[in-house]
Amino acid sequence: MPEEAPKIVVEPPGPRAREIIERDENLLMQSFVRWYPLVIKTGRGDLVEDVDGNVYIDFNSGLAVLNVGHLHPRVVEAIKRQAEKLLHYSLTDFYYEEAVLGAERLLSVAPISEGKVFFANSGAESVEGAIKVARGHFRGERQYIIAFLGAFHGRTMGALSLTASKPVHRKGFSPLLPSVIHVPYPYPYRCPFKAEEPEECGEAVLAYLEDWVLSKLVDPSEVAMVILEPIQGEGGYIVPPDNFLPGLRKLTRKHGILLAVDEVQSGFARTGKWWAVQHWGVEPDIVTTAKAIASGLPLAAVIGRRDVMDLPPGSHATTFGGNPVALAAMRAVIDVIEEERLYDRAARLGEEVIRFFRDLAEEVELIGDVRGKGLMIGVELVRDHRTKEPAKKELAWILEHAFKRGVLVIGAGVSTIRIAPPLVIEEEHLRKGLEIIADLIREADRNLRK
Repeated sequence: MPEEAPKIVVEPPGPRAREIIERDENLLMQSFVRWYPLVIKTGRGDLVEDVDGNVYIDFNSGLAVLNVGHLHPRVVEAIKRQAEKLLHYSLTDFYYEEAVLGAERLLSVAPISEGKVFFANSGAESVEGAIKVARGHFRGERQYIIAFLGAFHGRTMGALSLTASKPVHRKGFSPLLPSVIHVPYPYPYRCPFKAEEPEECGEAVLAYLEDWVLSKLVDPSEVAMVILEPIQGEGGYIVPPDNFLPGLRKLTRKHGILLAVDEVQSGFARTGKWWAVQHWGVEPDIVTTAKAIASGLPLAAVIGRRDVMDLPPGSHATTFGGNPVALAAMRAVIDVIEEERLYDRAARLGEEVIRFFRDLAEEVELIGDVRGKGLMIGVELVRDHRTKEPAKKELAWILEHAFKRGVLVIGAGVSTIRIAPPLVIEEEHLRKGLEIIADLIREADRNLRK
């Protein structure tokens, strides 16, 4: 495919794309919402080509999946080698070496010092596994799970019970899993407790959890797990105050509650470290991971402390989890990240991107907040700085026109631009994509002030 981007030969969606979209709508259940009419044909590195020959800079990474880029040669070669050897044989009923090698490699970079692994197929499935691990570890003596408002943990019924980022995810599916309690997340720009400083917001959430939830609603001895995204993803790419995760770790240890971090979107070097939780020096009891783990192949994992991963035989299993081809891809992904030091690259480029948008925020009123770590960056748009009214229409317009100008970027939360390109993105492409987005933000800001 072409090396230069963007290249628009026909205004999307082109004729071939329109044909495929019409067939898709007739054949597939439309329970999802597409951001714009992109029909993908192929991708390489940080570029994507559609079925009509249009080439785009990918600021989505296939939803934070393709951290090492599209079709990384090392990953493709690993998949080919394994595909010629063994495609499948159920790991839950038999043994194969690829699972052992994969677990060893994953644990070598895990944020848990002494751990075990359960392989699954998707992020939601890894969260389902974490629920069972936590409850099963206490053998039914602790039933409650505490999650956070704004969280996204998946759409299967157990994971959905923890998700609280948009009402549409849950509407019509109750009753969900019982004994789940949601508490506010420390969102510095929109602190639920109206704290003016980030650290005060973190302290307020911790105090609410301790003084109200664990003192008036549920006894701590009945809580099996607190689960959270170290950086909220679908909720708006929200970075918590620096005091929050250490304080939460201290609180959970005080009460013997397991701390689980959902690193499905924030893991695998996305934030400038292997795992987002490492930015705060916290070691969790359970980690859920998926997305970038195998560069697009279905693979996920629950990683937990050895003493916590103690479900009895027959209590949890999966036919396809730990597929040998996906495990080969995962090992190649880890090798690439380490050898190319993509966590360092993500940190360096992320600082540039944050600085770029903060400089732009001095120029336009539309940008309310810029936040992130590594290449997991949110640019929150507001119509008014005083009221912080979300700029929903302006966000939709910017995303649509970025697509038409050759940049694939989507939103998060209510009105936040989500910047999450492959960690291997060419710097020229990164800067070109940023300039296109900046031009559109300026235009949307001008239109709003007319």
